[in-house]
Amino acid sequence: MSVMAATAHSSPTTPGPQPGLRERKKIKTRIAIREATYRLIREQGYDATTVEQIAEAAEVSPSTVFRYFPAKEDIVLTDEYDALLEEELRARPLDEPWFDSLRHVLTKAIGLGTAEEPEVTRLRTRLMVEIPAVRSRMMESMSVTGRLLCRAIGERVGRDPDSLEVRVFAMSLIGGLLETSLYWAEGGHQEDFAEVVERAVNVLEHGLPVAKRS
Repeated sequence: MSVMAATAHSSPTTPGPQPGLRERKKIKTRIAIREATYRLIREQGYDATTVEQIAEAAEVSPSTVFRYFPAKEDIVLTDEYDALLEEELRARPLDEPWFDSLRHVLTKAIGLGTAEEPEVTRLRTRLMVEIPAVRSRMMESMSVTGRLLCRAIGERVGRDPDSLEVRVFAMSLIGGLLETSLYWAEGGHQEDFAEVVERAVNVLEHGLPVAKRS
């Protein structure tokens, strides 16, 4: 689960060996549960949507829903992008400036989400703003993504992934992306999200610019 769930499509296609039958069935079930959830939330709102209704709409049992997603909030937030983004960061040229690599990975993640499922992207970020339980669950999940990011960043910059510096930077990045998603949703998704993320990354790279005084 990651903050990039706000910007990533839920069923990415990645190169490499195709999954087996059992894994394809799992993916199909997860997608069915997610799509049923999004449809019900659009129709009747988040709070009114129950796991039992989701299960019925997805043609599975409530226990199956909980087997894939421990809580209703997880259906909205969980994605499969953490590993993909970690791989993308590792694959960047070693002589590429660090923040250029970071921008490339974030741009790819944003493109995957906003281009393929713009309505789902907007719904997810809106729920993060409007539903305290969703926002709280997202913040709980940040530590998991943070550990993955620490590992990738540590390898990329030649530092111990458990060092204070790497941990502070990784969690600053994740927290910044969370706030970026909230900011975008609070503004009614009017701004271009890629540009908003670019502004956020610039703050991380250069620090907070001081406003000019008249």
